[in-house]
This record gives sequence, C-alpha cells and structure tokens, in this order.
Amino acid sequence: MSTLFMVVLLLLAVFMILLILVQKGKGGGLAGALGGAGGQSAFGTKAGDLFTKITIGVAITWILGCVMAAMLLKSGSRMGDDAGGLPVPAANAPADAPGGDAPGPAPKGEK
Repeated sequence: MSTLFMVVLLLLAVFMILLILVQKGKGGGLAGALGGAGGQSAFGTKAGDLFTKITIGVAITWILGCVMAAMLLKSGSRMGDDAGGLPVPAANAPADAPGGDAPGPAPKGEK
C-alpha cells in the first residue's frame, strides 16, 4: 500500500514539473519555445489560466499526499521495534562484540 502511495506521489511530482515547464513565464520559457515565433502559446490564449489552476490543484494534492505519507511512515515505525529499525544486541552477546554496550578491555597503550 505504501509503495503504491509513493509511486503516485512520484508521478504527481513529475506531472507538476512538466506542467510548470510548459507554462509561459515572463521571459517566454519553454511554452514560448513550443509555441513558435513571437511567444504564441501552442495551447491557445486562455491556456495560461487553465495551466495555473491545474498547477495549483496538483500542488495542493501533492502537498496533502506528502503530509499523509509522513503520517503513514510515522505510524509505521511505531509498529516495529522500539529501536527505530536498528538492530538490538542480544542479551547474551559478549561485551567486546559489535553492538554490545559494556566497554571491552582498553587497547594497549591506553588507560
């Protein structure tokens, strides 16, 4: 479920990037390049208003999706172990083994 959710967020992000690149900016941008000489839009004169509204809708949807993903990931970490996904050392592990919490003997030359 969460993988599908992340894929949808990725597709929304790519769609929003492409939608922003197609819009006509103050300097003409990619929309002017696609529209030909004179900066005419390839999508008509009212396309700027429509693209702006679609961009706002996609951006709001993407932001809400990111908030939901953060909540999903936060609640998912509580269901696992308390170490936050880190391995927990065994109770009978030797003190000098990696992950043990008791300090081992000091190396030669140190006190």
